[in-house]
This record gives sequence, structure tokens and C-alpha cells, in this order.
Amino acid sequence: MKIHDFIYGSFHLEPVLAELIHTHPLQRLKKIHQGGASYLVNPEWNVTRFEHSIGVMLLIRKLGGSIEEQIAGLLHDVSHTAFSHVIDFVLDNPEQDFHDQIFEKTIQSSEIPTVLQKHGFNLLSILPIEKWSLLEQPLPLLCADRIDYTLRDLSTYNMISLVDARKFVDELKVIDSKICLKTVEAAEGFVKAYYTEVIDFFLHPLNVYGYVVLTDILKLAMDKQIIHFDDFLLDDSSIWKKLINSKDEEISQKIRDISRTVISDEEKYGIHQKKKVRIIDPLVLVDKGQVKKATELSTKVIELNQNALEKSLKGTFVRVLNT
Repeated sequence: MKIHDFIYGSFHLEPVLAELIHTHPLQRLKKIHQGGASYLVNPEWNVTRFEHSIGVMLLIRKLGGSIEEQIAGLLHDVSHTAFSHVIDFVLDNPEQDFHDQIFEKTIQSSEIPTVLQKHGFNLLSILPIEKWSLLEQPLPLLCADRIDYTLRDLSTYNMISLVDARKFVDELKVIDSKICLKTVEAAEGFVKAYYTEVIDFFLHPLNVYGYVVLTDILKLAMDKQIIHFDDFLLDDSSIWKKLINSKDEEISQKIRDISRTVISDEEKYGIHQKKKVRIIDPLVLVDKGQVKKATELSTKVIELNQNALEKSLKGTFVRVLNT
């Protein structure tokens, strides 16, 4: 199977990867939006978990990761529910990790273990996915997951150029099983891009508003038994259709409200929201294969981190206009 990604290029995939891509859990991700409520308030914010999962797999491949780690990268998001992280707000889950809680169960109850076994792979050799050092790393380090959603979102939404996204990938290098950057300049560029993603995009007033309204809609729909918890195991469009087809007036009004205009306003705000603090400090290759933290080499990264921390702790203040 040949596959092409607009960031990483073209690749010929092994049969196990090709067959996994065509399983139901992976195909379902085509209807799960990466940004949760984002596409409802801006149709152009439409990257899916499927695109991201393919991207993570290919980035791991490009970095020399094993076939097992590529499998882990491909599968890492299969347990995301409809509307992605909105479920964590619906369930009042501050850790925002519900998909992690159901990850193994989701895989075990699907055809994925059978596909792996057919091609000579054992699911136990893939799990837990946290063991894969290219795929996952705790903040503030780089990892394939973090790199892909940043580059994919920003280049798709024209917040960085595709040329810059591709150049950044060429600056990646693996040292002692960790992803680092070849130059300080590349580190500074990625840190700036990362905060464009987690501050300017994640905390964009329209994004915050969409999350709040959709959370209210889903909680109300569950209270009225219009939808049930198991519906979140479907996809975005399936739940959205149920909400619309219910013709419940209260639900319908809230659906109309999601299209209202909002602005950032720290004085006359109706919504204030903070999200998980995400601070990045990439490793940078220095002399003779040694690495240092970007903050040890760049005052610009220190300034970017401080600014991002302040904005994260302050959160976003949203005023909904009456028009």
C-alpha cells in the first residue's frame, strides 16, 4: 500500500499497517475531529484524528522507529470518543484523559488484535503505548504526537507555511531514543509554532466558546436521554444528527447559539476558561552528539515559555455578542 502525506511525503506501507488502517476503529477516526467542537464554530478547523494518526505513524517511520512503534503511533488515538476532548468536560474530568482510560478495552474489543496476530505481531508487544519514546514523551520534551498535531493543525489552518512545516521535520534528529533538534534556530521556531497552537488556537475565544456551548448541549441531551453514554463511542456526525433530529427546542436553541459572534474581553466577559498548561523545552543537538535544553541555549525560548505560562494561567475571557 502506498500512502502520501502532505507534510512527510510518500511511503510504501507493510501489509500489517495497511490492514490496520482499514479496520473499523481507524476508519471511525475519519469522523472524529481533532479539535472537538472547533469545526462547529469554524468549518475550516476540520483536521481529523485519522489524519493525525496517519501522520504520527509516518513521522515515527521517518525518524527510524520500529514497525512496532509505528503500529503504536497509528493506534494511539483509536479510543477517542466523539468530539474528542469535549468528553472530558462533559464528564468533569480535569485530567482530560478519558480516552486513555478506555484505550486498551477499545482495542481488545475490536478486530485489531486479530489483524496483529495474522501478521505475526502480539498486542502485548505494542502495549502500553507509553513505552515508545518517539511516540510519547512527557512535557516539556518533543514527541511524534506533539510534533504532528502542531504542524498538521497550523499548516492546514495557514497559521504557518507548509514549507516551514517540512523544513522543521528535516531539522529533527533522534539521540538516545529522544527527538531533538539540530539547531537552536529550529528549536526557537518550533517553540513559537507550538504556542501558536496551544495558546492562539486552543485558547482562541471562538474555540473556547465552542467547547463551552457543546459541553452544555451534550450534558443537557444526556439529562433528557436524547443521547446516552454509549453514543460517544460512535462519531461526531452520528451524535450531531441525533441532537438535530430530536427537535427538542432547548437543544435546538443551543445549537443555534453555537454560531454566535464572540470576542476577547477581560472586562465584560461571560465565559472564562483555562486549559491544561503546556510548556515546551526541546532538546537541541550541540557538540559531539550531546544535547542541551533549548532554554539553556536561547533567551528567546525562555521568553516564549514565560509568556505562554502567563497566558495559560490567565486563561481566555470571552464575551458573546448579541448580534
